[in-house]
Amino acid sequence: MRSHKITASFPWIVTTFSIIGLIYPPLFTWFQGSLITLGLGGIMLGMGLTLKGSDFIQIVKHPKWVFLGLAMQFLVMPLLGWMLAYLFQLPPLFAVGMILVASCPGGTASNVIAYLAKAEVALSVTMTACSTLAAIFMTPFLTLQLSGSYLEIPAEGLFYSTLKVVLLPIAAGILVNRYFPKTTEKTVPYAPPIAVLLISLIVASIVGQGKEIILSSGIQLILALIILHLLGFTFGFLISLGLLKNWKVAKTISIEVGMQNSGLGVVLARENFTNPAVAIPAAISSLIHSLLGSFFVKLFKNKK
Repeated sequence: MRSHKITASFPWIVTTFSIIGLIYPPLFTWFQGSLITLGLGGIMLGMGLTLKGSDFIQIVKHPKWVFLGLAMQFLVMPLLGWMLAYLFQLPPLFAVGMILVASCPGGTASNVIAYLAKAEVALSVTMTACSTLAAIFMTPFLTLQLSGSYLEIPAEGLFYSTLKVVLLPIAAGILVNRYFPKTTEKTVPYAPPIAVLLISLIVASIVGQGKEIILSSGIQLILALIILHLLGFTFGFLISLGLLKNWKVAKTISIEVGMQNSGLGVVLARENFTNPAVAIPAAISSLIHSLLGSFFVKLFKNKK
């Protein structure tokens, strides 16, 4: 019960951590470097522990649902990220960071929001898993294609980083789930709250490290990210509802499209770019889409 409360409080925990990180960075900046990579690996391992073959039955039963969501995840969001970076005339480092996070897959936070909003949780988990696996190729490819005019993009490094922090931990989690079901059963209830705390630590650390940059030139970036996620939620919902005529499924796809795996964006930025400013859009993105997701819950929770 206590773990569920922590999970449900995700938007407020990440917001509190971020504000404290901005006011007094040393409280969180110790969580950096390899700890951030390990933290994201722990989140991905937790996701893997919750997955089994039957979770992917949604693809067989309703392939249109899944593939529509994936198409918007990897077409609509990256293009919106690129357009908004251009329209807001973001500095190159922020522009690349924004395109990178817009090209990331759905994150575990979307599954939490889908549950709280009474959406199709099984579909949310399936879409998150599918987009995460697709991201091994799609995120480096899209970032390279859309960001090439800003900076030289280390495509090979992005690919190997994504492979390391996504595929390996998820595969390990699935194997543990398959061969050690009793251990998994005891562990799984703790995976979502641990993910909440790890994401919050990652975000607060990056915010703390980038305090001066955020305070001096972060307003345009924050506005661009708010619009990015608002449009992600809106287009995800309206396009899905128009094509599928299913309110509950449209809610779910909207959540998946509007919420990115910002933690992955942070790790990819930190591992592949020498300037820490590239990671700041992903950290702020996590904060923004979490707050918008909680608003989404309030708006749609009792609507079928």
